This record gives sequence, structure tokens and C-alpha cells, in this order.
Amino acid sequence: MPLDLGKEFNQKGGMSSETGSEEAIGSSRVIKSVFFALLLDLLGFTLILPLLPSILDHYGQTEDSVYQSLQSIVDWFREAVGVPMETKYNSVLFGGLIGSLFSLLQFMSSPLTGAASDHYGRKPLLILTTLGLMSSYAVWAVSCSFSMFLLSRVIGGICKGNVSLCTAMIADLPCPKARNKGMMMVGIAFSLGFTVGPLMGAYFAINSSKEEVFYHGPAVLALVFSAADLLFIIVMLPETLPKQNKTQVSSVTSGIQESGDLLNPVALFHFSALTRTEDPPSKEKMQNLKVLGLVYFTYLFLFSGLEFTLSFLTHQRFQFTSMQQGKMFFFMGITMALIQGGYARRIKPGHHIRTVRLAILLLIPAFALIGLAWNLKMVYIGLILYSFAAAIVVPCLTTLVSDHVYWIAGAETCFIISSTSFIIPLVLLRRLGGLKQE
Repeated sequence: MPLDLGKEFNQKGGMSSETGSEEAIGSSRVIKSVFFALLLDLLGFTLILPLLPSILDHYGQTEDSVYQSLQSIVDWFREAVGVPMETKYNSVLFGGLIGSLFSLLQFMSSPLTGAASDHYGRKPLLILTTLGLMSSYAVWAVSCSFSMFLLSRVIGGICKGNVSLCTAMIADLPCPKARNKGMMMVGIAFSLGFTVGPLMGAYFAINSSKEEVFYHGPAVLALVFSAADLLFIIVMLPETLPKQNKTQVSSVTSGIQESGDLLNPVALFHFSALTRTEDPPSKEKMQNLKVLGLVYFTYLFLFSGLEFTLSFLTHQRFQFTSMQQGKMFFFMGITMALIQGGYARRIKPGHHIRTVRLAILLLIPAFALIGLAWNLKMVYIGLILYSFAAAIVVPCLTTLVSDHVYWIAGAETCFIISSTSFIIPLVLLRRLGGLKQE
């Protein structure tokens, strides 16, 4: 039975004393359910993280036609920009191409998934995307060629909308206090997922039998996690979108226009979809939204792109094995969990922008330390600062994207340039006017 969380509110948006207890119980149920559903999803998703460099090295030794075709693209780009013919650059550029494809497909599908959930409800779309993820893990598990592996990533990119849908379910909660608690639990789910998932992936890869490919065990485990997630969603997860809040598409023309607003980058940065609603935000709020959108994009462009290269840097500079990669992600996850549990949940209302400034500011020395590191002590000091920003600025790390253009000048230049580039979102944050509450 769907949980209608909006029906017990009065016309002024307040909660009556008679239904307050029921609302609290309903919100608590939603938060717990979303937490476990998201945790299962992230455990399956993060299993592959410490294995990516080794997987690409493995397929680099094959004669797969699709791999060779993509390699020709990488070679053309490398020659065009003058990158040396070295293995370390090739693996990073190739990994960037695969990661960018995944993120591009996610960019194209996620807005449509979100819009569909506004019309049909959150739960049906979660079931659909989880089924898609199961199929991607199944293809990965049976893959014996790079072509099959790439197909699994394509399916996964198209269907990776679970995180945004879970966040939308928390946003559906009627009480601001419950929403704040829910967002904190989403962050904890991310911390746990990125703590345990990579370590499990590395463990199953190392302990695979000689008769099977090293990534077969992690792929099967990802499929198991996804199947458990699907069962949990069907049985335990309530619907959070009230029927009266579901959007209606008035015509084919308006439907096409709404889809265009969600896929057009210019329209996205201008939040055009919001301006077409019955009660659009004020001009001042729209300006603040545009600035925040640009800040968020700039931050993610630098942060998540370099995040993807981290495993390649440690693999090449310090010869990290899959298990060492897993331990590194475990360290980051534990650090994030401690920061979220001990600091993030105590951030007072109205102090979020100031805290974001601090977190972004700390990323400058974080990336500088990681990029220049000649020993593991420097790496882990940088990772502590890095994890602070990950826990604060984006409590949910939903997308692993890649843009490795700066890597043509080497890891040091890549991380140094990007560390100084974090000044851009700091400057943009100063343009926010009249924003007292987030």
C-alpha cells in the first residue's frame, strides 16, 4: 500500500498535532527503507572500483575488435595533443573514455528517469532501474570479451538512476527535520558502500580460482546485491509520492518540450523546467539556483573527474594491487563516515554555504598533496582532506565520471592545475544573494 505522506498536512503546510506521530513513524519507515535499498545498490556498484585498472590491463592483452577500435580513437587523440607513447597515459585515457561513456549515458537517462518518477511514482521506476542494473551485472558476469564488458557498462550507465530516485524519495518527506535526517542517512549509506564494497571486490578478485577470470567473482556478487535490492524494494519500500503530486503531461507537444528542457545543457543550467511550472520561483531564487548549479557543476567536473584517476595514479606510481586499492577506498569510506557522523550532522541551518566553502578550500591542498606525493604518507594526508570534502559537499557520491585531459601533462600537473581551479566555485559562491537557508 503506497504511503501518502502529504495527505495529513493542512493548507498552510503545517502538521496537525493529531497526525504528528503517524507522520514521524511513516517518515522513519521511509528513511530506513531508502537507506537499506541504497546501501545494497552501492555495495554492488562499488565492487568494480579497485579492479578497473587491472580489467583494462587484462583486455589490453587481447585482440578484441571493439577494444582495438576504441584504442584507435585513443591513439588519434594522443597523437593530436602530443601525448607520449607510454602505457601509463594509454590506460588513463582509455579509462577516461569508458568512464565518460558511462557518465554520458547516465546524464541522458537520469533526467528522464526523474521526470518519469514524477508521473508514475518513485517505486515503479526504482524497480525498473534495478532490473536494468541486474542485467548489466549479469552481462559482466558472463563476459568473456571486452565487447561484453563494454555492453555491461552501457546498460549500467543507462539504468544508473537509483541514487537520484532514492534522494527524491527523501525529498518527498513532508517534515524538514525528517528530510535532514534522511539526507544524512543517504550520506552514511554512501560512506558504508564505499567502505565495504571496494574491499569486497578486491577480496573476491584475489581469491578467484585459476579456472575463472579474476573479475568473475565480484561480478556475480554485484548481481547478488542487485537481486537482493530488487526484492527489498518490491517487498519493503513504500511509495512516497502522493497521488495529487504526480505530474500530468497535457499534450504530446508539452511532453517533448519538457524532455528537451531535461536534456538540453543550456536549459538545465537555466533551470528552464522550473520556469514552466504553475508556481515558478522568484527572480532572486532563480538567480541563486543558477549560481548554485554552476558551482555544483564546476565542483563535480573537477572533483569526480580526478576521483576516477586516483586508482590509476596509485596503480602506476605505487604499484597498488586490487587489494591495496580496496584498502584505500576503505580508508576513505571510514573517514567520510566519521566526518558525517561527528561533524556534518551538527552543521547548523544557515551555515551550509560557509561549510561548503571550507570543504572546497581544503580540496586545493588535498589534490596538490596527492598529485605531488612521493610516498604513501602524503597520499593519505591528502585523502583525509579529500574525504572531508566528499562527506560535506556531496554527501552522496552517485556518479563516477572521468575527464582526463589534464593527464597529458602528467599526474602532477593534472592535480595541481585542478587544485587551483577549485578557486572558481569559491568565487561563484560569493555571488549568491539573499540565500539565508538551503
